[in-house]
Amino acid sequence: MARPAAVARSPIPTFGGTEEVGGWEVSQTSRTSQGVALELIDCMPLTKVLVRAAASRAVADLLKTPFGRASRTFSGVLTTACRPEEWTLYAAPGGAPRLIDKIRKRAPEGELATVLDITHGRTLVRLTGSRAPEVLSKLCGIDLSDAVTPTGAALRTSVAKLTVELVRDDRDGVCSYLLSCDRSYGDYFFGALLDAGTEFAIEPRGFALPGI
Repeated sequence: MARPAAVARSPIPTFGGTEEVGGWEVSQTSRTSQGVALELIDCMPLTKVLVRAAASRAVADLLKTPFGRASRTFSGVLTTACRPEEWTLYAAPGGAPRLIDKIRKRAPEGELATVLDITHGRTLVRLTGSRAPEVLSKLCGIDLSDAVTPTGAALRTSVAKLTVELVRDDRDGVCSYLLSCDRSYGDYFFGALLDAGTEFAIEPRGFALPGI
């Protein structure tokens, strides 16, 4: 008898009903954002791959993303560089083996490169809406103006007293941030963002493919 497939669960509590998306149990919410001024999405199902390599070597050339920036260097993959000589790649659920194989094949023999699947170890949420900078300004001391942190900016900072990787990644011209912290703080972090966005009518939403 075949064993049932394992279902991964987010550290963020579900709200409303649940459904399975990409092998993850997520909150079941409307798939449309029409009329939603500010939304907070649980993006835990997204693939997360951590890469460490010298900035002047072949792996860095493959990723094509300098420190402090984020870009889409592969089809359907967002590459972020929040720390020197370190990148985090975000892709659709289940994409880690393909990404890891691609990067390891590119690294020449003798070049030191660390490539790890950290999908289950990092909480990931997306905050989208014109009031998103105002929400984050309650929890973070970074200047979030367009002049200082435009779309494509990537940095590591303190948000809600946690060490967080913050990536400005606008969607269809609307301000949007990807925010990642240690998995164990996922429940607290999601709640802190919801609380900060209460006055702006923030709405929590479930994950929807493709998500990135």
